[in-house]
This record gives sequence, structure tokens and C-alpha cells, in this order.
Amino acid sequence: MEPLLWYVAYGSNLHAARLDRYMRGGRPPGGLRTYPGCRDCRPPRRTAAGLIPGGVYFAGESRAWTGGMAFYDPDLPGRAAVRGYLVTVEQFADIAAQEMYRPPGTDLDLIRVAAETGRATLGPGRYETLLRVGTRDGLPMLTFTAPHRASEVDWTSPAPVYLGMLARGLREAHGWGVARITGYLAARPGVRGNWPRSRVGRLAEDAVGGAGRGGGHRDQVPMASALSSAMSEWIRAPRGSG
Repeated sequence: MEPLLWYVAYGSNLHAARLDRYMRGGRPPGGLRTYPGCRDCRPPRRTAAGLIPGGVYFAGESRAWTGGMAFYDPDLPGRAAVRGYLVTVEQFADIAAQEMYRPPGTDLDLIRVAAETGRATLGPGRYETLLRVGTRDGLPMLTFTAPHRASEVDWTSPAPVYLGMLARGLREAHGWGVARITGYLAARPGVRGNWPRSRVGRLAEDAVGGAGRGGGHRDQVPMASALSSAMSEWIRAPRGSG
């Protein structure tokens, strides 16, 4: 049986169609980069939405979208909205490699290190630090981020097409409405102070309108339902449409 884990997305990969470009290859709408895809291009076996301790901020300059990139800092206050994808270890290695601007096709030994110790760093670059953020069904929940903390870098404004991808992902995975999407994104470092709340709200309206205002899709199994006991008191499945 193939070894599995949960890839936990908090940025543009909240949107399933965006992740599909990592899985099957191609260029996402509005993007500047074409992705080779995974060796195993089958879709994730399951998905689950949830909230994890910490926060998302925007920094650096994206070569794929321009503007700031989303990173996760477990030490930021609050909770980060995430979406878990149940994938094989090989698929996760190939997704991570593409995020790191490395060619897919090589299994990463650091996946095992991160799963066992909670953290592993492949290099100093963006998305080259793997973090374990919990467990579900006995499987590790892993994500990747920058090696630095949010307080150690300058925050930068994300591009509209990129932030819109996050908005659509929040609608798709969590079923949030305009007010909740707007409030969440407008408070992110890099967005706050650079984007008027009304402008964020228009992106949220587009996201909700595209999914249908009657409720939209929501991942059926909340990630919080089976997290490790050490984290479950911190994480609650999102409810309501905002």
C-alpha cells in the first residue's frame, strides 16, 4: 500500500484547480509559470477544511504571480484557514519540489524527518522548510513555508490574481461568505495597510459569485474532527457562510 500523508495548503492551493496544475502540470489562469506536474497525477484521495494555530502573511516577490507570496508562521496569533489534501508521499514530494523551483521526480528524505520531528529544512529558500502541523487518521499533516518568521521580513502586497485565488479557495473549501472571506484576507500582514477593505471585498464577492451565492461547495469532512489530541482544542472546523 502506498504511504499517504495530508498536504496542508494555506495559500493559492486552497483552490483545487490551482493545485491541479501541480498535480497534472500546466499553467494556471493569470499565472506566469508552467508546471511540469507530478509523477503520479491522480487527484487527491480526500480533502478536508480546517483551522490551525498560527497565521498567514505575504512577503517576497512571486515569480509566478508577481507581488507577495503567502507563507505560514505557526507563531503568529490567531488561526490559519487551511485545506488538507490526502496524497501519496511521492506526490507531496513532487508538489513541494515544484514550490521550491526544483524538478519533481526525487523523493525527499526530509519528509520523514518532518513527520517524525515536526520540522525539517532543505535550504534557505522560500517553501524549503517542511512543518508538521498535526495528524489525522494516524497520518502526518505537513505543509511547507519559509525558514524565517513573519516578524523577520518585510511584508509585501500580493497581486490581485493571487489574492483572488485564495478567496476562491476559502469559498470552495470552507463555504465562507463575502464578509468572512473579506475579514480574514484583509487582516493578513501584507494585505493589511496595502489593500483597502473594499477592494478585498470585491475579490470576495467575485469568489462567492463564481461559486454560487446559495452556499457553494464545502469539503465534507472537517479536518478538526480527527486531529491529534494535542492540537484539537485549538482547532475547530469552520461553520457558517459568514
